[in-house]
Amino acid sequence: MNYHRPFSYELPTRLEFGIGLTARLGDFAGSLGGSKALVITDPGLIAAGVVDRVTTALDRGAIGYTVFSDVESEPDARGVEASVERYRAEGCDVIVAVGGGSALDTGKAVSAMLTNPGHIRDYAGLGVVKEKGAPFIAIPTTAGTGSEATIWAVISEKDKGRKYGVGSPLTVPDIALCDPELTVTLPPRVTAVTGIDALAHALESYVNKATQPISEALSERAIALVGRSLRTAVFAGDTLTARADMLLASSMAAMAFNPTRLGLAHALAMPLGANAKIPHADVIAILLPPVMRFNVVANLEKFAHIAELFGERVSHLPLRDAAEAGVRSVERLIRDVGAPNSLAAYGVREADLEGMAEGGLQSGNVPVNPRATTREDLVAIMRECL
Repeated sequence: MNYHRPFSYELPTRLEFGIGLTARLGDFAGSLGGSKALVITDPGLIAAGVVDRVTTALDRGAIGYTVFSDVESEPDARGVEASVERYRAEGCDVIVAVGGGSALDTGKAVSAMLTNPGHIRDYAGLGVVKEKGAPFIAIPTTAGTGSEATIWAVISEKDKGRKYGVGSPLTVPDIALCDPELTVTLPPRVTAVTGIDALAHALESYVNKATQPISEALSERAIALVGRSLRTAVFAGDTLTARADMLLASSMAAMAFNPTRLGLAHALAMPLGANAKIPHADVIAILLPPVMRFNVVANLEKFAHIAELFGERVSHLPLRDAAEAGVRSVERLIRDVGAPNSLAAYGVREADLEGMAEGGLQSGNVPVNPRATTREDLVAIMRECL
C-alpha cells in the first residue's frame, strides 16, 4: 500500500441492518422528524405485498403516508417531478423509497429537488447539488445496486434519449434500512443479475487505480460473500442466511465504490442502457467477463486474490495462472446462475459499437480502470459479446 498517496472516505448514510427490521420503520422515520411519508415504489412490490409491510410499520409508528408507485424500471425525470408534486401536495416531511435501484435513485433525486431549484438534469455530474436534500429513508428490496449506500442516482429522460448520473453526498439516504426478509420474494433471474451487479461493483472498485485501504477491505468481504451465497440465493431463495449475505455484500460493495468509481463494465453500461434499452444489471453480467479478461494483465496480484476469495486454491500456481483462475471463477458463477451473456440478444449489432464506445469514453470510470483503454478496446470488448 502506498501511504504517500492520500485518500478520503465518507459515508453520510446511517446503515441499519437486520432480519425483520422493517417493523421499526416508524421509529426511524420519527427520528428524522417525520410525521407523514411519501412512499416511493413500483407496482410489482405492491402486488408482492412488500409495500404492505412498509405501510403497516408506518401505521404502527403513527406515521402517515401516501404512496407513489409509478417508478419505472429505468427511473425517468418525469417520475421525479411527479413525486415532488405529490410530496408537497400531501404535506409530507420524509421520503421512504422501497425497491431496487430505480426506486432508491428516484428517492435521491426527489430529495434533491425538494431543496434545490430547477430540473434534476441541472445537477448531472459529481458535486453539483448545493443544498442538503429532504429527509430520506431507503429500503432496498434487491441485493445488487447498493443504491442505499451510494452518492449516485442515475436518471433518464427517455423522450430525449438522455441518461445521466447525479452524484452528491447531500442527497444520500439519511438511513438505509436493510432487511433481508424483503428480498426473499425476488425471482431467481433478478436475484442472479442483481447479484452479479453487486459483484461487479466490488470487483471493479477493488482492481481499479483509485482503490484505497478502506474500499479494498469492503470489496474483499463483498466478493467473498457473493462467491459463497449467490448460487444459494438464486436456487434456494428462501434461505435467509444467503439473502442476508447478498444484501450485506451489495451494501458493502456500494460503500467500496463510492470513493473510487468503477471500471469499463459500468462505463459501457450507461450508453448501452440508454440506447439499446438493456437493463443495467443484465448489461453488467454480459460485459463483466470480457472486461476482466482485458484487465487481468494490469493487476495480476489482485486478480489472483479474487480467486482465493472465491475459495480457489491457487497458492501453488504461477501468478499469471492464479490471476486467470480469478477470472474463470467469476465466469463460472455467471454461467451457473444463468445470467445473460449476449448483447446481440438485445438487438446490439456491429454497426452500433463505435457509438456505444464513444459514449463509454465519456464515463469517469474509464480513467480509473486498471488498464489504459482506447475506443478500439471498448469496441473489442463489446464485440466479444455479440
